[in-house]
Amino acid sequence: MSRPSRTLFVLALCCVLISGIPPTATATAATAPTGPHLVELYPNTSIPNDVGEYVTLSFPEPTALTGWTLTDGETTTRLGDETVVGRVAFSRDPSVAREKVDDPVLELRDHFVLAQAGETVQLRYEGHVVDETAYERAPRAQRWLRTDDGWEWRPRGATAFEARDLPADGALAFVLSDSPGVPLETLRGADERILLASYTFSSEPTAEELRTAAARGVEVRVLVDGTPVGGQTVAEAAALDSLVNAGVPVRVFDGPVVRYRFHHPKYAVVDDRVIVLTENWKPSGTGGRASRGWGIVIESAPVADALAAVFVADAGWEDTVDWQRYRENRRFVADDPATGSYPEQFDPAFVEVSSVRIAVAPDNAEAEILALLEGAEESIRIEQVTIDSDHAFLRAAIEAAERGVHVRILLDDSWYVERENRALVERLERLAEDETLPLEARLVDSSGEFEKIHAKGVVVDDRRTLVGSINWNENSVRNNREVAVVVESEATAAFYAAVFDADWRGGRPSVPVGVGLAVAGAAGGAVLLGRRLVEFEAEN
Repeated sequence: MSRPSRTLFVLALCCVLISGIPPTATATAATAPTGPHLVELYPNTSIPNDVGEYVTLSFPEPTALTGWTLTDGETTTRLGDETVVGRVAFSRDPSVAREKVDDPVLELRDHFVLAQAGETVQLRYEGHVVDETAYERAPRAQRWLRTDDGWEWRPRGATAFEARDLPADGALAFVLSDSPGVPLETLRGADERILLASYTFSSEPTAEELRTAAARGVEVRVLVDGTPVGGQTVAEAAALDSLVNAGVPVRVFDGPVVRYRFHHPKYAVVDDRVIVLTENWKPSGTGGRASRGWGIVIESAPVADALAAVFVADAGWEDTVDWQRYRENRRFVADDPATGSYPEQFDPAFVEVSSVRIAVAPDNAEAEILALLEGAEESIRIEQVTIDSDHAFLRAAIEAAERGVHVRILLDDSWYVERENRALVERLERLAEDETLPLEARLVDSSGEFEKIHAKGVVVDDRRTLVGSINWNENSVRNNREVAVVVESEATAAFYAAVFDADWRGGRPSVPVGVGLAVAGAAGGAVLLGRRLVEFEAEN
């Protein structure tokens, strides 16, 4: 239904004029109002003179607008004389506002401007305050939105995906740099669709698989970030040019107004499978030329459809542009692609899976990961590039150790993170020593098994595993688009626990650790899973 039709539909529903409505008590942040109330303000549109700003109200019952006003204490505007029901937006520029909201939009009767610097807005009936909200400085292109927990700023167009348990038929667990063939083989098996999302994309072997898939009739779409740290490289430009020339639509997350600081996920939807990675589609990542990374291929139509919905929501909004338009008059930076070669320690393993939860930042990832850590009863293994020293995830891990959970944290020792990582390791070791906690931390010493840690992985209680793009810092969970999966599966946990333990044994503590607890049997589990993988491939 078009927006004008929806407006007429709403107005047609309101066939009974209601007058004499008593003022409704102003709702607190923790209670949902039952009468007419404010639900959304959009003060800073990023358009000159804030053209298109609006205020959205909710009318639970058919309500005649006569007598209703909005005021900021300096100016007051009448809402009109129509009768409305449900959510209705009011704007002095309704034709522009209709491009920004899905609700019906009515024109304000009088001059009324929302201040970017902040103010208090009241909804009144016959001069009596019915509801109000106050905000401080309005961020660009963000909505002041009423939620169950109060008011908060959210980017316009931001999603609100919820995590839920989804069934899976099984999965293929693997790590990099050991198994660079798995991502390519997964794409090679596509019959109907490939939706590939990444922060950066410069892998020519991956581009070749996508071009080949498109040539055989597979729907192939790609979404990448437009402002990666350091800039887009010549190799990335060449790879994306080749895709567009082969008829593959490529969208770039870029523009004057964007919903997320970075588009940072690393996943692909392939028919009814998904591959979720900690690594970018580039030689150092999926190419296996540098990084220790984790990846998993999940067989599940519900999981694939859920991630496809994320892709569509991200690629289809106004903050993405076509690659051809993006690259016009743009300069690309020279790159030095990774060329390392490392031994294959861990074969991919087919694993049974009980359920999968998709953690999407900034929608639900923070709550999901906190719940994962807070629910730990026996052990937590954490393998990360680096961790902010005061982040909520780190606090949750320490609190787990305080209640007796054995926590081990393995961090990268590359030159660009070595100083802060060493300081954090020393701090955690002192804490473990002083409070006799089952808490250990190390900097990795890969001993030639890989160049650096780029994984963002967690194993909890040998039965739940987190794999994805989420770094342990506030920007990642609050401002970026990120994707990870929480896999409920003892076999999956055993595989990644074995990898972690091998990486841990190559690590080195900076000072002697006060408490040392060994976890036995994980390596043997990996061997067993490796045999199961061989059997699975023979049967399928």
